[in-house]
Amino acid sequence: MDLKKFRAKAAGKKKELTRFLKKFDKIVPDDLHEIVAVTDATVWRDIDCTTCANCCKTMTPTFTPKDITRISAHLGMKPKAFKEKWLEKEEDTGDWVNVSQPCQFLVNDKCSIYEVRPADCAEFPHHNKKPFDDYNDTFTNNLIHCPATLTLVERLQKALKKEYQGYD
Repeated sequence: MDLKKFRAKAAGKKKELTRFLKKFDKIVPDDLHEIVAVTDATVWRDIDCTTCANCCKTMTPTFTPKDITRISAHLGMKPKAFKEKWLEKEEDTGDWVNVSQPCQFLVNDKCSIYEVRPADCAEFPHHNKKPFDDYNDTFTNNLIHCPATLTLVERLQKALKKEYQGYD
């Protein structure tokens, strides 16, 4: 994955695709869930996350108490020591997040704790969230971090332009 090329493309398309996603605040096709599922399946035939890891390089997951317990046990640490070493509590949300980026568990563009990774990571890029239109802000944010999300939104825009008025 050429991340430099992706970042340039994402920056150039973000405004247009954000406008498109905002249309879901007013117009939601009845079959949006099906359109998203079919379109998303095409995305994963073309995008391989293991060649990217941009999310791990530019974002931090939220670590739930269960994540902290599971990961610290996997690493042979106490949860308190795990938090002290790698996490910080966000003041505004109270969420536990990485102190720094890229993620400390990213080694050679692969997750070194993949089998016990945080739930937030396991669910990323959240394309399966329902109803899709409730997550416009998530997808808008992820446009510049995730090639799969950028591709999904581009393809949805194209599909909906053909099928529905109001999306052109």
